[in-house]
Amino acid sequence: MSQDMDLHTTAEDGTRSAEALITQDFVRDPHATYDWMREEGPVKLRQASGSVLWMLTRYEDARAALAEPKLHKDPRRFPNPAGGTGMGPEEPGMELLSRHMLNSDPPDHTRLRKLTTKAFTARPTEMFRPRIEELAAGLLDGFQAGQRMDVVNDYAMPLSTRVICELIGIPAADGEIFRDWYTTMTGVHPPEQVTEARQSLIRYLGDLIADKRARPADDLISNLLQARDADDLLSETEVMSMVFLLLGAGHETAISFIGTAMLSLLSAPDQLALLQKDLTLLPGAIEELLRFESPINVATFRYAAEPVEIGGVTIPAGDSVFVSIGALNRDPSKFSEPDRLEITRPATGHLAFGHGLHHCLGAPLARVEGAVAIGQLITRFPDLAPAVGREDLQWRFSLMLRCLESLPVVL
Repeated sequence: MSQDMDLHTTAEDGTRSAEALITQDFVRDPHATYDWMREEGPVKLRQASGSVLWMLTRYEDARAALAEPKLHKDPRRFPNPAGGTGMGPEEPGMELLSRHMLNSDPPDHTRLRKLTTKAFTARPTEMFRPRIEELAAGLLDGFQAGQRMDVVNDYAMPLSTRVICELIGIPAADGEIFRDWYTTMTGVHPPEQVTEARQSLIRYLGDLIADKRARPADDLISNLLQARDADDLLSETEVMSMVFLLLGAGHETAISFIGTAMLSLLSAPDQLALLQKDLTLLPGAIEELLRFESPINVATFRYAAEPVEIGGVTIPAGDSVFVSIGALNRDPSKFSEPDRLEITRPATGHLAFGHGLHHCLGAPLARVEGAVAIGQLITRFPDLAPAVGREDLQWRFSLMLRCLESLPVVL
C-alpha cells in the first residue's frame, strides 16, 4: 500500500498509522503530505505501541501550540498510560544528558533558561563573526573553480564542527571524535553501539568540565560553570546536559541549514543570481531560506498535561503533540505562494527557531553562521552548479531534521 493510502486510511477511532508517515518518500519530500494535513487540521496518528500523537501543520495552530502552557516537555512527568509518570526506564547515562531546558517546564525551565542565557550571551554573537569568516575562508581555500565539492561533508560539517568546538570549549582536535559519538547516539545504530558512544561522550564531557572548572577559559563551558543567579548555580548534571543540547542544537541544525539553503538556491537560479548580484539582500535571504526549507522539520516532543483545545480539536491529557515547523512555514494562509523561494520576501513571521518559552537561544549564531557560509561560497565560486540531479540526492532518515546526507556541486 502506498504512503498516501496508508495515511488516508483511518481506523475506527479516526487514527492513522504513525509509522506510515516516516518513509523514504516523506523524508525526500514531506511537503505533499503536509498539504493535505493542513487541509484536515490536527491529524491524529497512532504508533505501533498504541500511543497517540497529534501532528500540527497549520500556522496558527502550531504557533498557539508552541506557546501553550498545557503542553509540557519534561519526560519525567509524562502521564504514563500504565500508571504513574515518566516514559519508562531511562537508558544508562541519559539522566546526565537530558536535564536541560529543552526537556523542562516552568519553573525549572525559567531557572535553566536564565542561567544559560547569561552564559550564552557572555560573548556577543557578532564578536564571533570574524572567526567564522576565517574558518569558512580556510575551508574554501582548499578548493578551486572547476573542482567537485560536497557542500555538506566538505564544507558545512567541518565548519559547523569547528565553530561549535571553539564556542563550547572543545579542543579542535577532538571535534571529529565527539561528532562520531553524537551521530551514533542520534542515528539508527545497534543498541550496544549507542550505549558505548553515550558512555564515551559522558566520560569525555566529565573530564572536560572538570578541567574547565580548574582552569576557566573564554568559552561556553566555563561560562556555564560560572553563571549564577544570586546563590543559584547550574548543577554538574545540568552543565553536562546543556553542553550536550548545544552540541546538537548548535551543530546538526547548522549543517542541515547550510545544505538545504544551498540546494534551495541552486534549484532557483534566478534567486541565486539576484543574491550574487546584490549581497545586501543576504540577511533577508537567510530568513526566507529558513522559512522555505526549515532545518528543523518537526519540533521536539510535547505532551498534553491536561486536555487542551487546538485547531478546533480537544487533545486528551497524555497524548503527544508534534509541531511541524516545515509545514507551518509553508502555510498559504500565512505566506503568499509559499512553495516559491523569494529572497526579497518580507522577512517576518517564519517560526524556524520556534516560538514562546523554547524559542531557540542560538538563533543569532545560526543566522551569522548561515550568512557567512552561504555568502562566502556563492561569491568565491559564482559559477557553482549541482553535480547530480535532485532525484539522486539522499536525505537523512529523520522526522526532526530536514537534512541532506550530501550535496555534490561543481565549483
